[in-house]
Amino acid sequence: MKKLFILIILALFVFSAESAVFAKTFVTIGTGGVTGVYYPTGGAICQIVNAQTKNHGVRCTVQSTDGSVSNLNMIRNGDLALGIAQSDMVYLDLVGEGPFVPYGPDKDLRSVFSLYTEALTIVARKDADITTFDDLKNKRVNIGSPGSAQNAVVTLLMDRKGWTRSDLKLVAELKPAESAQALCDNKIDAMAYFVGQPSGSIMEATTSCDSVLVSVNDAEVQTLMDEEPYLTEYIIPGGMYRNNDHPTATLGTRTVLVTSTKVSGDVIYQIVRAVFENLDVLRRTHPSLAGLTPELMVTGNLAPLDPGAKRYYIEAGLIE
Repeated sequence: MKKLFILIILALFVFSAESAVFAKTFVTIGTGGVTGVYYPTGGAICQIVNAQTKNHGVRCTVQSTDGSVSNLNMIRNGDLALGIAQSDMVYLDLVGEGPFVPYGPDKDLRSVFSLYTEALTIVARKDADITTFDDLKNKRVNIGSPGSAQNAVVTLLMDRKGWTRSDLKLVAELKPAESAQALCDNKIDAMAYFVGQPSGSIMEATTSCDSVLVSVNDAEVQTLMDEEPYLTEYIIPGGMYRNNDHPTATLGTRTVLVTSTKVSGDVIYQIVRAVFENLDVLRRTHPSLAGLTPELMVTGNLAPLDPGAKRYYIEAGLIE
């Protein structure tokens, strides 16, 4: 009996020690809607990290959010350890402009690594006679939920054109998962989504009803791209979506993983190391991620590098 008691105590000790090793630190990555690319990307990052928890003690979970702006605000407030966001929103957060005016510059924001390029994708019902951004005037348009990048960017473009919300017949703020159905049910004339290509939501909209991609490439857009280095022209290839055989020019920006100085650099180091040593898992997650390379992922990061990320990049010979 005494020997059995000792064995039980030893087993409990070993179990407790292993539990401590397996879960020293918990982090959450803010992503986006479940139909977008952010959510599976965050899931893949967590899958990679959690597969090695016994080695580094970091446990990762994913949270679906309204997207870039929401993620950056939650990182600022300490509600998220990391988040995926567009470079344009990261820049505006750093300088306290756009949707971040009420909060001022976020001096604690840090870059971890960059991912892929997203495109502002506007889809319109074919019978709505919308082919360019200017054609959205007096139409029913879903600009995306508050806190999303599409909401912020469409609002920015409207401001550049001197429009207000009253210039649209209806301003809807639906989540991406609701947009395609609303378009095909004739509740809206057009929907906007800033997303990696190809997108499930855009595919749904173009296959469920007759709809067309809208060009976002006029003089105001060109001026905006010239002024803001984080924006670039993006061409959505012809044939990617049903009944859209010709290329569509629009705005593009890089997607990045960011964190805060509130998060331990050692934790970020372990996350970066795990991801970079298992990039094949991330590449297989979505076509937007297929071209990822370590060299690409250390570029396009507008916020200062997190010290943990910087440490790994120096060790890997990616930066000096």
